[in-house]
Amino acid sequence: MSRTKKNQNNFKESALHFIDSYFQEVIKCIVLLDKQPIERMIELIMETYRNDRKIYVLGNGGGASTASHMACDLGKGTLNRVYDQKEKRLHVLSLTDNVAIMTAYANDLSYDDIFIQQLRNLVERDDVVIAISGSGNTKNILNAVSYAKKVGAKTIGLTGFNTGGKLAQMVDVSIIVKTSHYGPLEDVHMMIGHLVSAAVASAKHAESASGKARKNKAVPFYLE
Repeated sequence: MSRTKKNQNNFKESALHFIDSYFQEVIKCIVLLDKQPIERMIELIMETYRNDRKIYVLGNGGGASTASHMACDLGKGTLNRVYDQKEKRLHVLSLTDNVAIMTAYANDLSYDDIFIQQLRNLVERDDVVIAISGSGNTKNILNAVSYAKKVGAKTIGLTGFNTGGKLAQMVDVSIIVKTSHYGPLEDVHMMIGHLVSAAVASAKHAESASGKARKNKAVPFYLE
């Protein structure tokens, strides 16, 4: 066998091993997820929907793109009849999408202020703030969540690195992905966003079909 061919075979084996390892890490993260805080996240979003409150989503880097994606799915993906102007909708906004306001605050104050300053304009009691941070220790995330709690908003944290950092200790609902690898961690955060949006869409449909919101049931109706 030529050296070139041998190198190609070695690369293929190495790539396949890496793929298997990556998939196994993602599977492990999913298996270790605590389902109860995810269920509570769905319930909080449904309470926000019923009470006409607002949802704000924020994160940095990969978390920023997940925040944008989650806001899209909650805002549009939860619609059962997208062309029905009468269907009640979620009020949701990603704080990562306005580059002008983020860079203005980062330039004039500091990067630590890019989310808290936006929330000062927007968030109110009983709104929901969803904060996404792998380490759970990012200052601009912690500042925003601290302010949200101060005004009486509900807070949800999507974190990782096994402990969730400071954020996991601050929020009302803490979802921790148990891995120290950013790729699988962010994959699972995205999966949770898809899962929650699908569950909310199903719940909205069930409530619309029944004609009433069953707020006080011990078992959520979307699991019945």
